[in-house]
Amino acid sequence: MAGQFEATVEIDRPVAEVFAFLADGRNDPKFSPRVQRIEKTGDGPTSVGTVYKSTVKDAGLTTRREFRITEFVPDQKIRWAEQSKNLVTAVEGGYDFEAVAGDRTRLRVYNVLEGHGLGKLIAGFALGAARKDAPNFADRIKKAVEAS
Repeated sequence: MAGQFEATVEIDRPVAEVFAFLADGRNDPKFSPRVQRIEKTGDGPTSVGTVYKSTVKDAGLTTRREFRITEFVPDQKIRWAEQSKNLVTAVEGGYDFEAVAGDRTRLRVYNVLEGHGLGKLIAGFALGAARKDAPNFADRIKKAVEAS
C-alpha cells in the first residue's frame, strides 16, 4: 500500500531563505525529532544527485535512511526519493515554495510512503500517523526556519 501525506504552512521569511534552509538536509534534526543523525555525501552545495544519509528512530526502531535529490529548482521546489530499503520508505517526497505578500513563503511538504515485505502490513498505520502529524510537522519546519 502506498499513500501520501502533506501539509502547507506559511513562514515569516522570504522564499530564498526558506529554500536555503531546507536545501541543506543537515537541518532536518532541527524540525524532525525522529532524525538522530544526518550527513551529506560529496562536496559542494545540494543539487540533483546529492545523497543524504541519516539515522532515524520511528516507533522505537532505529533505521538507516538514504535519500537522493531528484529535482532541485532554486526557490521553487526540491524533490527526493528514498534509496534505502526499509519496511516503509518515502518513495517520493518534496517541498514546494511560493512567495506570498510581506516576504512570506508558503511551503508545501509531502511524502509518498510505501511498504515493502512485512512493511506492507504496517504501511497503513505509518501513513495514518504521518497524516495526523503533518500539520505539526509543517509547524516545526516553520519554527525552525524562523529561528535560524
